[in-house]
Amino acid sequence: MSAPAPRPSRIVLLGPPASGKGTQGRRLAEAFGLGYLSTGALLREQVENGTELGRQAEPILARGGYLPDDLMNPILADWLERKNDAGWVLDGFPRSLPQALFLEEWLADHGHSLDAAVSLEVPFGDLLERTRNRVECPACRWSGQKSQLVSGELCPKCGSPAGPRADDDEENFRNRHSEFTTLTGPAIEHFRRAGILHAVDATAPQDQVAADILASFASAEAPN
Repeated sequence: MSAPAPRPSRIVLLGPPASGKGTQGRRLAEAFGLGYLSTGALLREQVENGTELGRQAEPILARGGYLPDDLMNPILADWLERKNDAGWVLDGFPRSLPQALFLEEWLADHGHSLDAAVSLEVPFGDLLERTRNRVECPACRWSGQKSQLVSGELCPKCGSPAGPRADDDEENFRNRHSEFTTLTGPAIEHFRRAGILHAVDATAPQDQVAADILASFASAEAPN
């Protein structure tokens, strides 16, 4: 009897805006006992704190754009260096094929490789509706839908006031979705060709999507 395949320890989570990356990324990291990084939340925090990076990122994020590789790659490399050899789930990186290649090269230079890429797939119309109802807590960075708020305004995780994100207007969403299709699509295809992509229908309720993601890993680990 063959030994079971080891659980993945380095995972990237890909998907269009409002596909549920934040929710599913945290759940996946918790299920496998891994660290978690939301690059979007990290950048919004930099903007709110008025850092140099935040000042460079703010106008790009305000129009729904992705940060260029020469800004994003060093941020990611710094975070990875601090994590050392610990496993992780990356939410929001890579957003382009060059970023995917950068990540693979960085890992190879440190004696590691990427174990899996998860792609959350949701139709455009569903994503637009989610965006119109999405809220985020500035205190703990929980994100979800208006219907999940306590008393219509409080974060269900920490109880702080939560509300719509500043960058969640419809024009911004359309810009981000267009950039996702153009820039991230090739990265997804790269991981598909590499044989490490787990494509998951993310239109179901959150619990079902989380279960389907874990099931995709179990299926991949099953002996032939």
